Amino acid sequence: MWERAKDGPRTSAAAPAPVRNDLPHDITAFTGRGAELNALLCAARNTSVVAIDGMGGVGKSALAVHAAHRLTVDFPGGQLYLDLHGFTPGREPVGPAEALRVLLAALGLPPGRIPDGVAERAALWRSELAARHAIVLLDNAADADHVRDLLPGAGQSFVVITSRRRMVQLDGVLPISLDVLPTEEAAALFVESAGGARPGDVGEVLRRCGNLPLAIRVAAARLRHRPAWTLDTLVERLREGELAVSDVFEMSLRQLDPAQRRMFRLLGRVSGTDICVYGAAALAGIPWSNARALLEELVDAHLIQEPTANRYRLHDLLRQAARADDAEPDDAEAIARLADYYLSGVLAADRALLHETAPLPLTITHPPELVPEMHSATDALAWLDREWPNIEAVFAQATELRLGTSVIGLAQVADVYFMRRGGLDRWEHMIDTALSEAERLSDRRSLIWLRFHRGVARQRGGRPAEALPEFEEVRALLAEGGDLHVEFEVLQQLAELRMKEGDFEGAIGLLRQSSVIFPEGADFDVYRMLAKAREGLVLVRDGRYEQAREAVLSVIGIARARGDLQLERMCLDQLAGAALGLGDVQVALELSQQAVAHSRATGHQIFEAVSLTNAAVATRRLGRGTEALAVHAEALRIIEATGEQQYAIGVLTSYGETCRLAGDPVAAERHLDRALGLAVKLGIPTLADEARASIRLLRGHARGTYTRA
Repeated sequence: MWERAKDGPRTSAAAPAPVRNDLPHDITAFTGRGAELNALLCAARNTSVVAIDGMGGVGKSALAVHAAHRLTVDFPGGQLYLDLHGFTPGREPVGPAEALRVLLAALGLPPGRIPDGVAERAALWRSELAARHAIVLLDNAADADHVRDLLPGAGQSFVVITSRRRMVQLDGVLPISLDVLPTEEAAALFVESAGGARPGDVGEVLRRCGNLPLAIRVAAARLRHRPAWTLDTLVERLREGELAVSDVFEMSLRQLDPAQRRMFRLLGRVSGTDICVYGAAALAGIPWSNARALLEELVDAHLIQEPTANRYRLHDLLRQAARADDAEPDDAEAIARLADYYLSGVLAADRALLHETAPLPLTITHPPELVPEMHSATDALAWLDREWPNIEAVFAQATELRLGTSVIGLAQVADVYFMRRGGLDRWEHMIDTALSEAERLSDRRSLIWLRFHRGVARQRGGRPAEALPEFEEVRALLAEGGDLHVEFEVLQQLAELRMKEGDFEGAIGLLRQSSVIFPEGADFDVYRMLAKAREGLVLVRDGRYEQAREAVLSVIGIARARGDLQLERMCLDQLAGAALGLGDVQVALELSQQAVAHSRATGHQIFEAVSLTNAAVATRRLGRGTEALAVHAEALRIIEATGEQQYAIGVLTSYGETCRLAGDPVAAERHLDRALGLAVKLGIPTLADEARASIRLLRGHARGTYTRA
């Protein structure tokens, strides 16, 4: 009788329970999130559970509460709210048993009707909810297990969950993931929350807040209550660290196990834009499979982002939180491991590009377990384009940490990228930095190669007067005992300098000298072929077209048999030049087009522009002026994108000549003046003479003293 009395009079069970509305106050100045809000409102009509996930402070609760208020009329059975405190600093999460007790009581059940066991309470919760048309907001859940027993069964009720973790273990739950606000919406939120616009740079405020809604509201609240402040004042305070958002992430970090937390800390110490799973594995010094599992767990916890498959990045504020976390004892070693991964990746890309690389003095102390597979030149170029900003970032970190072997290695292989995409000034900066490290470590062999590379960077950058001392210094060092490969390469570069000065016989002599450096044998045939192909270029420049054709024909067949696309491309360019000089214009066009295809296949944009220019000249000679102008324009666009001024001279000179013959003297003079200016600036007399000759023809035609006949 005593136990039955706990349930109260039997007649009261039939009385309708009052309808509850426990929702928090709708947030003021709710801004943006139009697509997510619409998805949530639509989901209420055709599903029973939605889980909103996102990093701390991104506005999950604000969106859920705002939507729930919008849906109040559609759910007359009640509007229930429960903060589960999954990530509340200083509080333990509300357990499933206690959460069910609170929810059942909110439905009007007396304590005596609520059983003790979690399973029994969950069954009663589903039964009671099925008879109602209610909306339930379960805010701040720790993970899927935290809310599994709180989900509805049959019926028309609607449950919204918010969590920093993705509810991937729950079946039938519609996910809505939140990222930081777009800049336009972030600016609108800030202005509304601050009570209006203020003078200053709102963009800098948003950058300091990382477009994170919580941080924006905190900053706006500080401004709103300080009428004398401008936005510049607020930025100054933010720069000094007065905006504390670390507590927002502290509970997220506490949920991590030691391996997850270590990975998160290490990722925060990497300065690149993003990182792939292979790089993360190398960074942490763990197997690839373990790294992938840890990264996925951090993504689910919204501590890192996965903008594209298998690539990960940190929000700026989370990066600050990671760096503020306990320092890793092996920071320098972790960066060294990551640098060795990138060095190994560049070498793999080089092999995929079928590039004949001299044996460089490289040290890889921490060989990575895996690098991405690169089956073709396309794969290699895509990897280089994707990773190069990260490679330059880790190079800077390695420099700061004085990781000498990493700095030296990355600088020496960087030509694989810069020779294709331009930016030789950045390569020279890397070389200068690496030279300092080589001198500090007394690494003589690396010092020789780096001096050679600096000469190449300066020569390719159109500064031959500065390149020559580098090559002379390398030869002096080699006299004390050196490397045949370096000696060969130096002679090749010196021959190119002679050719640009108009000393064709001197250039040929140096090339022939380089071809006999190595002992006889198939292992060194590629070097002899390279010297012969370059001799063909000198002969074309000197107008000895038949000799050039014979020299190059002796090489191109072997290059094709070896599958060496770069050497074959070089031969095709020389054969095209010889054919044009001999009057075989159609043949010249076909050979130039083949060279263009090879340059595209190997990603050499600079040589693609050169070969396109040759093709444009042949097209013009065939009487197809309009088509030739279009090809010239494409070549100029490509070479300007690389920023390589030396190669731009020939492209501009040929383009100007075609414009002149097409009857467009204004465009012709513009291109030719640019070509002459660059040739004079860079000190290349042969190219300057070509530009001057074209300008004289142009001006003579303008005075009526020149006729096309």
